[in-house]
Amino acid sequence: MQKGPVLGIEGTAWNLSASVFGDDLVTLSSHPYQPPHGGIHPREAAQHHAQVMKEVIARALKGVSGISGVAFSQGPGLGPCLRTAATAARALALGWGVPLVGVNHCVAHMEIGRFATGFDDPIVLYVSGANTQVLGFLNHRYRIFGETLDIGLGNALDKFARSRDLPHPGGPAIEALAAKGEPIELPYTVKGMDLAFSGIVSAAKEVKTPIEDVCAGLQETAFAMCVEVTERALAHAGKEEVILVGGVGANRRLQEMVRAMCEDRGARFAVPEPRYLGDNGAMIAYTGKLMLASGQSLPIGESRVIPGFRADEVEVTWRGAGQGMIIRHNIREDGSEEARGAEAVVVLGKDSVEKRRCRKRYRVRSLDSRLIAERTRAEARIISLARRSGVPTPIISDVTRDTLVMERVEGPLLKEVLTPENVREAGGMVGRLHSAGIIHGDLTTSNIIVRGENCVLIDFGLALVSSDIEARGVDLHVFFQTLESTTGDHETLQRAFTDGYSAEFPGFAEVLSREQEIEHRGRYL
Repeated sequence: MQKGPVLGIEGTAWNLSASVFGDDLVTLSSHPYQPPHGGIHPREAAQHHAQVMKEVIARALKGVSGISGVAFSQGPGLGPCLRTAATAARALALGWGVPLVGVNHCVAHMEIGRFATGFDDPIVLYVSGANTQVLGFLNHRYRIFGETLDIGLGNALDKFARSRDLPHPGGPAIEALAAKGEPIELPYTVKGMDLAFSGIVSAAKEVKTPIEDVCAGLQETAFAMCVEVTERALAHAGKEEVILVGGVGANRRLQEMVRAMCEDRGARFAVPEPRYLGDNGAMIAYTGKLMLASGQSLPIGESRVIPGFRADEVEVTWRGAGQGMIIRHNIREDGSEEARGAEAVVVLGKDSVEKRRCRKRYRVRSLDSRLIAERTRAEARIISLARRSGVPTPIISDVTRDTLVMERVEGPLLKEVLTPENVREAGGMVGRLHSAGIIHGDLTTSNIIVRGENCVLIDFGLALVSSDIEARGVDLHVFFQTLESTTGDHETLQRAFTDGYSAEFPGFAEVLSREQEIEHRGRYL
């Protein structure tokens, strides 16, 4: 650890905060910007930060000496706010003659979460105003398993709150109202390991039922989507720890839902104390201290802010390489194998496989029952359609409300044998699937079995029939994200997949272009 305390300045959006971190937290000073009405206005927030900067930093430095470095939030965030904090950090580093460190805001949330909980290698559900992501660590980077495809959860809650004249930020007001209501049914949008909130907010704005019931439905639906994606990442990576970070993580109902999921899976769960959840200077100071200790600092001339700075762009030099995926199967008394995926228990018999969707305690019963029935029926129908279209799938022998019985396909999962040849074959299979007008909806390396020289596609629980370019692009985006989050050679494998896909699907160029658009969409809105 870097010798001497580090000053951290956080100024990505609404809250200006400064902190000094030594061996432990020394001081923490904050001054939030409260808009007179509506949401955050970037220039007004930046003006607020400039006006209170001296006061906030002075409080953080009170009684402290021997600062060894200055860290600042380099991004992601609102450009005017980031620039205000960065200017102050540069001036202090130059004046004191100490190193300057640019910290990724998202990485800082995760690192202070690890520090506060004592967890070593968790799956991280990061939910704030502008960011909603599920991440895990591998090969010196935080890999993004899934994220919002439109707006962050906190911003979604704020948009609804503004439509009903609730105070900013909207989350606490919605939480209080939801505790008095009965949840209504709202759109549930999970796309593999990604999710989207615009539809649920639009529907919530239009509904005419009591606001308490709308708030309850909004929380239950949006939070369940986040927990489902977290569970998918946990099942895919085989990790045993989950932490919840970011300002929305203070919501007690969300904490209850993640805890229930982890208890049912035998995973450990923790939430940092409240002072570390929202945007705070302590997370910047602590992460800056880690970075300095590993030799990372910024020349003044290279210290520009990066409003779209993604967590997976940061080389994490202060940690080891990270643990790879762990595959777990249980052997039952009758000799069959049992594996638990994200939404179902799969029993592998000698010749058949039984896939039974499980009740999710974190979802209200009405939503859970609807999803189980809808997904089971749709899966059976689309598996048969895909097979008739030339896509290798298991043969189904029986269907009930929550269970599918199908043939057992022998072979390892693609994530266990990630070679260019296997991934190219998978790309060709997906090309044939898209040519048939089918979207898989959960296209990960956990849902492809390698049987000899061929690939077999499984788990159609989120599949749909569509010729929409956006849906096809999301399919590929989910697959490419999975490669990036679980292997260091993802670029080679992505090219192999693209080769196979383009050979089988005539409209490949437009889909690949749309995937690139999805990849580069700004998440800080």
